[in-house]
Amino acid sequence: MDTFLWVIVPYLCLTTFAVGHFWRYRYDKFGWTTRSSQLYEDRLLRLGSPLFHFGMLGVVGGHIIGLLVPQSWTDAIGISHEAYHIVAVVGGLLAGVMAVVGMAILIYRRRTVGPVFSATTVMDKVMYAFLAAVIVLGMWNTVAGSILTIGGEYNYREGVSVWYRSFLAFQPDASLMANAPIGFRLHALVAFGLFALWPFTRLVHVFSAPVGYLTRPYIVYRSRDDQLGTHRPRPGWNRISQ
Repeated sequence: MDTFLWVIVPYLCLTTFAVGHFWRYRYDKFGWTTRSSQLYEDRLLRLGSPLFHFGMLGVVGGHIIGLLVPQSWTDAIGISHEAYHIVAVVGGLLAGVMAVVGMAILIYRRRTVGPVFSATTVMDKVMYAFLAAVIVLGMWNTVAGSILTIGGEYNYREGVSVWYRSFLAFQPDASLMANAPIGFRLHALVAFGLFALWPFTRLVHVFSAPVGYLTRPYIVYRSRDDQLGTHRPRPGWNRISQ
């Protein structure tokens, strides 16, 4: 059972994540969208969307640091175990609360605004349920493991993080996750379930960030009017001859 839960299931979910995105992009390019509902309502969206997205950036950044950076590295540069966890707790809870509050506003908006609710699919509802469960379980693990120390503090950097890096190296040690507290195991399983659902939801828009806007040239407009007025054009904006 440990091998099934912590070796087979994670690889199946990530395979679905990769193959599903390829299939979606190949056969459903027109559906590769956020399915934006801003046209129907924007007051709640302006409040909930930034809270959720900036909160999730903090959550993802914290996971990258916590899972991929070995404890020996932070020890080598003089960051103590206690100092690391204080920063992790404060930053993790702040980002988690932002994400939860933002998601609550977005779900409330989706449920109470008629046109937005009508545009909500079954996969949207399933995605919100998995995403909310992942965030809440992550916040619970942060609080229980680093503040309340229920049942004794668990150093995930010596267990879960090591398993995750071994998993990415295709040498997973299932015993590391099997011995982790139930909260961490549930968090990991629900997260992998979310990865399996990802390609079939609006979350695909994460991989369509408009990075090109940062490097695109200025848009230059040409006037068809021969009379440009008395204003002298600025350098670099001289009229283009026909």
